[in-house]
Amino acid sequence: MRESVQAEVMMSFLVSEELSFRIPVELRYETSDPYAVRLTFHLPGDAPVTWAFGRELLIDGVGRPCGEGDVHIAPVSSDVLGEVLIRLQVGCDQALFRSSAPPLVAFLDRTDKLVPLGQEGALADFDAHLEEALDRILAEEQSAG
Repeated sequence: MRESVQAEVMMSFLVSEELSFRIPVELRYETSDPYAVRLTFHLPGDAPVTWAFGRELLIDGVGRPCGEGDVHIAPVSSDVLGEVLIRLQVGCDQALFRSSAPPLVAFLDRTDKLVPLGQEGALADFDAHLEEALDRILAEEQSAG
């Protein structure tokens, strides 16, 4: 049975040090792809853009800087759990988003209630949907590039 967790979070899209604006971002987690979370950014004047990356990366990034390659996540301050920076990069182009940490933590808590961290592989339908999920991720990457 396919189940999911969704949330909408307002994030700041940091265009430069002087310019930022708030945008809605849809967070989605599905049992058919239990290792990943999807963030869909609704930028004004553009089609929505979806990024998929490891749920564990988002969990870790709320508390400490982490990530390699195209996705980096880090708390704004190491002292207080307040805000999180999410940096997405494709080649030389990058986008930086700032989010309040509590809505991310609440979303992640709901994903953990659906599929506890470390139990992703125990889902009976995971193997059946793995190829479908990989095809979908590759299609998303190709359409973004």
